Amino acid sequence: MTNHRFDADYFDRYYGSNPVRSTDEVERLAVAVHELVAWWGGDIRSMLEVGAGPGHWSSWYRRVHRGVRVVSTDVSEHACRTHGHQRRDISEWKPKRTFDLVVCMDVVQYLDDRRAARALQHLTAATKKVLFFDALTIHDAAHTVDREATDMDVHIRSGEWYRSRLSRGFVQVGVGLWVRKGSDLVLHELERLH
Repeated sequence: MTNHRFDADYFDRYYGSNPVRSTDEVERLAVAVHELVAWWGGDIRSMLEVGAGPGHWSSWYRRVHRGVRVVSTDVSEHACRTHGHQRRDISEWKPKRTFDLVVCMDVVQYLDDRRAARALQHLTAATKKVLFFDALTIHDAAHTVDREATDMDVHIRSGEWYRSRLSRGFVQVGVGLWVRKGSDLVLHELERLH
């Protein structure tokens, strides 16, 4: 699982003085996701952050919701040593237990198609209620991201490539949120994307 790509220089480049996403931005997103799950009648007692990097999500949960069981993982030896994550590759590792919330931001685009598809299967299996998922797509690469601040040395796929695989186990509700089919969350018809 040695991966030298995600070393200290990588983290300085993408999470240093001008990060792709600031801690405040991620914390606002974490608040929104947590409250939406509550809106749908659920609570989060466990969360998994996959490809945690600096660990913004897991740090927020550990600080604000101390009763939540938090697991954070990354393939980077540097990130694990610096931020205390478990060293795991989601394309190879399938968690033995499920989590109410699984977060996977900007990870799967680093994997080739075969490993990416397997990672999505493992994310699905790990999710009990809600997955927050984000990956760079063809559309985003062309229209929404700052190409100077974003690592473009990745496998860029269509949004449909991700949707077709995630929709096997989830209902897409927008803003990166996917509700696990069969979960106890109650969604109104117009909260779902069809």
